Amino acid sequence: MARDSGLAARFDSIPAPIQGALYMTFASACFAVMNVLIRMAAAELEPLQIAFLRNFFALTFMMPWLLRVGLQGLRTRRLHLHIWRGLIGIVAMVCWFTSVARLPLSEAVALNFTVPLFATIAAAVFLHEVVRARRWTATAVGFLGVIIILRPGFMEFTPLMALPIVAAAFMAGSISIVKALSDTEDVAAIVLYQNLVLTIISVVPALFVWRWPSGTVWLYVIGVGFVATVAHLALTRAYTKADASAIIPFDYTRLPFVALLAFFLFGETADVWTWVGAGVIAASSVYIARREAIVAREARRAASRAAGESVKARP
Repeated sequence: MARDSGLAARFDSIPAPIQGALYMTFASACFAVMNVLIRMAAAELEPLQIAFLRNFFALTFMMPWLLRVGLQGLRTRRLHLHIWRGLIGIVAMVCWFTSVARLPLSEAVALNFTVPLFATIAAAVFLHEVVRARRWTATAVGFLGVIIILRPGFMEFTPLMALPIVAAAFMAGSISIVKALSDTEDVAAIVLYQNLVLTIISVVPALFVWRWPSGTVWLYVIGVGFVATVAHLALTRAYTKADASAIIPFDYTRLPFVALLAFFLFGETADVWTWVGAGVIAASSVYIARREAIVAREARRAASRAAGESVKARP
């Protein structure tokens, strides 16, 4: 126990931005492992059933937190937004799990990097955020990376290849709802409601394709739920340690992590166009995050100046 406390103290002594980078890298590694476990489970189960089991076990792993805080952990003033997030989230999850099960893992992950691009669009449309020319240009360049990966006209395009992009669009919608919820809701409560609503929504579709998993596959799906919970907690902790613009670059370590695992476990190799396209998307997303950070700082400074002038103007 003393050794663990010593390690925790040494970690806490690391500068917060570096802690954030480490948490984000750890979350990326967890997501890579989760994708591999989904692929393994998909050899026996349909993505709809894997999605339900992922949600059920993730909810189970959240129960110790709920028992500690009591029913007040379920208090919310915005239940309708949690439900909307669940409806959007299940579409994203099923599309993503299907793409992970059927596509080369590196290609699916690279195409899913478009989440921040869609999030920019969602912020402008649904949250009425002001998105200026630079961010729109970066978003357009990011989608050029998608074209580089898919290479329409040079390789056959199938509907299956669109699934990671559709998943990214719905994930971006979920992120927009989280931004709205975070104004009034506790972070842990948001995660709990996500798993609770997703479990309820996904159980009925799963029954239509239900097969009792074998012993090994039970371990896979339990692992998916556990790793997903750990990854989301690490991701949340990363955002509390540093600005998004500082840690988002480390999110893209998902690709080398998943490429390495896919090579050793499934014999998959990512072609050069996947890496080039992923690089374009990642660079665009990092630029967007940095521009958002600059705009936010300028807005805070303007608000501070306005507040100071208001105080000076008082008689």
